[in-house]
This record gives sequence, C-alpha cells and structure tokens, in this order.
Amino acid sequence: MKTNYLLLLSLTSILILQIVDAGENGSHITRGGNISLGDVTAVALANNPSIKEALRKWNAARARIPQAAAWDDLRVGGESRVHRFVDVPPNAFMDQSASIEQPIPITGKNLVRGRGATAEAVSAYEELRRQQLDVIAATRATFFRLANAHAQIEINQKNITSMRQIADISRTKFEAGTHSAADVLVAETEASKVLELERDLERQLSEQEAQLNALMNRDAFAPLGAPSEVTPKMPEVSPTKLRPVLLAHRPEIKLAEARIDIEKSKLQLAQRAWIPDPSLTVKAQRYNDAAEAVSELDAGVSFTVPWVNFRKYGAAVREAQENLGAAEEALDRSQKDALRLLRDQLQKVETAHHHLELFRDKIIPQAQQAYEANRLNYESGKASFLDWITSQRNLRDLEAMGRQHLTDYQVAVAELEAIVGAQFYPLPTKGPELGRRGITAPATTKGGTK
Repeated sequence: MKTNYLLLLSLTSILILQIVDAGENGSHITRGGNISLGDVTAVALANNPSIKEALRKWNAARARIPQAAAWDDLRVGGESRVHRFVDVPPNAFMDQSASIEQPIPITGKNLVRGRGATAEAVSAYEELRRQQLDVIAATRATFFRLANAHAQIEINQKNITSMRQIADISRTKFEAGTHSAADVLVAETEASKVLELERDLERQLSEQEAQLNALMNRDAFAPLGAPSEVTPKMPEVSPTKLRPVLLAHRPEIKLAEARIDIEKSKLQLAQRAWIPDPSLTVKAQRYNDAAEAVSELDAGVSFTVPWVNFRKYGAAVREAQENLGAAEEALDRSQKDALRLLRDQLQKVETAHHHLELFRDKIIPQAQQAYEANRLNYESGKASFLDWITSQRNLRDLEAMGRQHLTDYQVAVAELEAIVGAQFYPLPTKGPELGRRGITAPATTKGGTK
C-alpha cells in the first residue's frame, strides 16, 4: 500500500511539471517560425483539455484510497434527564450519561477496501495514459498532415511555374507558325487546373492548422509556423518484439487487469461480510443524587449477526464471483483485440513504407527522367506536345502521391505508438518523463496491487 502511495505521489509531481513547462513551449509556437514535432507534442501533453480532465479524475481516485482504508468514525453519545414525573430514592436512577463507541475492523475489511480503491486509482491512471497516448498520436498525425499540406502546396507552386513555362514555349512556337493554337490552349488549361488545386490545398492546410491548435488547446485562428521535416526511419516493428510490449503496456490491457483486482477485492469483502466487526463501547453514568461526576463506568461490545441472513450474503458472494469471472474474460478479450489491432497496424505500416520507398527510389526518378526526355524531344521537334504535357502531368501527380505516401507512413507509425503504448518518435525532453513506453504505472502483481 505504501509503495502505491509513493508511486502515485511521484507521478503526480511529474505531471505537474509537465503543465508548468507548457507556458514556455506554447510561447515558442506562438512566436512563429518553424515548429518541430517535439514542440507540438510537449504543448499538447501539457495543455490538452482531455488530458487535464483525466488527470483530475486520477487525482480524485487517489483521494479515495485513504477514505476506503480508514476505520469507521468514532461515535460519541450523551443523555441527560429533562424531567422526572415520579419520586425516586437517591442514586436509584441515572440523570446523565456519556458514551464512546468505536467499531474495530478486526477482519481487515478496511484494508481490502483500500486495495480496491488503489486498483480503481490504477484504472484511472491507465485512463489518463490512454488519453496521453491518443493525444500524442493525434497531435503527431495532424503535424504530419500539416507538413504534407505545406509540401503539396510547394509541389503545386513548382507545377504552376512549370506549366507557365510550357504555356510560354507553346505560345512562342504558335507565333512562329510551327505549332497549332490547340497546344497553347491545352497548356493554359492545365495551368488553370493547377491553380484550382492550390485553393483546395490551402483549405486542407487551414483545416490541419485548426486541428493542431485545438489539440494544443489554442485558439483555432492562432498562427502556426511551417512544420519541420521529420526524417522517416523504419522502426523495429516485428511482431516478435512488439507483442510482449503490447501485452505489458497497452492501457486497455492494464485497465482489464486493474478491473480484476477490483473484483477480487469485492469478492474478499463479500466473503468477509460473514464475519462481523465488533464495536467497543465505553459509557460513563451519573446517578440522580450522586456527588461524584461519574457514578458508574461501563464497557461493552456489540456486533451484527449476519449468519441469520444467509441468502443475502450468499447471493453477494455469488455475484462477486460472477463479476470476477467476467473481468477475467474481459482481460482475455482485451488481449485478443490488442493483438488483432497490432497485426492490422503492422501491415498498414509495412505497406505504407513499401509505397514510400518505391515512389522515392524508383517511380518518381523514372517519371522525372521521362519528363526531361519529352521536354528535350519536344523542343527539338521529336515529340508531340501531348507527350510532353502528359509526362508533366504524370510527374506532378506522382510527386504529390509520393509525398502523401510519406505522410501515410508517418501517421501509421504514430497510430502504432498509440496501439502498443511505445514511442518510436522521441518524446519531448521537458515535461513528464514518459520514457520510451510512457509513464511507469503503479506496480501490480497477479494477485492484486502491491
């Protein structure tokens, strides 16, 4: 129990430091310029409302632990004669009395309730960790999409410049009488299409900026700098290595384990309900004609009799047993679901990485060479205008698609982090020491919380 108190207290201090550091990180983003992945992750971790909400719920759950483990309140009573309607001999009846009664938890029910409350605090902590992982994943995915929007606009600007050059060359050849006016019209039409696409890309950029501001708890219209590029690096995503990490650190699995501890505590309480806790009473009395302050001092003990109500307590034990069995089934289901999600996400990551390498190393360089060859052939009269414009359009589309594959890969890795509970992109050095696999959770054992 003491170990859990110390762990929970230290984790609270770490999370408070995270909130204190938010001001510095947030001001850095507000000042403009390039923003990094670490910047936005740190600010989101410190300022996101859902994380703050989960943190308060965790603090509330921690505050329930000493309440559950405490003894029942001391009961104090007193009586005094108001009026006696008959005559009595001296010292024959009591005029005043005072009593103190204290239930004694000899069965340890309060300790069992304390363990159950600790397990509930662990559950609230895992909810907090889930919120952190989701916010990290959403923030990073939005950061990557924002970087993609900037890159797509840059690619589009290059295409606008290229299409204007093509249109100028076509117009020159038309004025020289070597080509028809159709070539000029086609080039200008393509340039107009590229301008139309630029407007759509600007809308996507605005959407991602608003989303990122919301995740960092900033005004949706607050300015944001351009994201710094993150070099893609294929993480070690083999099922053999990630499977034990997933089973050990995924919040949903830890939640299911904490639920088992809670139900075990409830079963123990139901079983111990058959054994009553005694109440000790000390009572002082003063008689009607006594000169002393205390005429008599009595002591007694009392307890409930649960054995006569066997149907009630037997049903409570059966209910707790069924709830414990349901919690164990829920743990098995959570593990199976987690493994299914891991397999699907690993396939998604590997597919996106394959597309990224294919476009970066083969398809885009080949399209670039085809475009340059058609441009030279067109200028020398060896290729038609349609060949040139088609190769330019193809290169434009492939460059945009290749950049989208990079974003898909980065987003897939960020989502894999949230599924596994591990970090493949480095976390910010300031704020909570989340480490590679998140904040260290309170220590638990198979039989319950230490």
